[in-house]
Amino acid sequence: MRVALHQFSVKAGKEENLKRTLSLIESFDADLHVFPEYLMGVGERGVTRDYVHANAEPLDGPFNSRILEKSRELGVAVVFTSFTREEGGTYNAAILAEQGVIRSIYRKIHLFDAFGYRESEVFSHGSSLALAQVGQFTIGLAVCFDLRFPELFRALALKGANLIVVPSAWYRGAYKVEQWWTLTASRAHENTLFLVAVNQTGELFTGHSTVVSPMGHRLLDLGEEEKSIIVDIDPSEVEEARERVPVLRLLRRDLYVEWYSNLTGG
Repeated sequence: MRVALHQFSVKAGKEENLKRTLSLIESFDADLHVFPEYLMGVGERGVTRDYVHANAEPLDGPFNSRILEKSRELGVAVVFTSFTREEGGTYNAAILAEQGVIRSIYRKIHLFDAFGYRESEVFSHGSSLALAQVGQFTIGLAVCFDLRFPELFRALALKGANLIVVPSAWYRGAYKVEQWWTLTASRAHENTLFLVAVNQTGELFTGHSTVVSPMGHRLLDLGEEEKSIIVDIDPSEVEEARERVPVLRLLRRDLYVEWYSNLTGG
């Protein structure tokens, strides 16, 4: 699979960000295009409740629909993010579209309530895993802060994921790049799968979008510049890694359930 990573800093204007997204999909010959978190935009005061609620759309709104139409026109798959307004609330969502159809949608479960930010005051919590088959890959979705919660990634792996895509807007701060490197490599290798994490860059965010192999090897790091790049990944590498390091076969789920039950008093 040819995967295009598109790392850039989004603007406050939703329409400008949409036009850039569509142009990038047209400009790179890839099977799967991956974009950062907060693709609709980041306001002058950040991702505030007022900004998000002013820009959020239903799933069939124009922002999502035009990206879906572009994926249909070019016969490709796209992972992008959207502020989705639904009956249950407003969500920070990652959407996997293929050839004009939404194949899966992930509503961010672990909202970013850390480092002084309170994403839970802006978005509703999701509660479901999201996976879909695209070509030879079963793709799981996660978003940014989810990287700090290995349980989500293990659940996706046990559901059959051999590739997890993580749109991100990883804020700058002390040791944040080091944490990004550690967490992306760990989530890939401990589940022996490919991980593609595409981050925003610019004044607020760290960049360093990356692809990590099932053996924990970083195939690329885009640094801090705005940049798009294509990488080829092969599902046979997942099979080989899982034969050499069969962690998913050697799990002791019986013990983990017992330990967790004791911790929670269940």
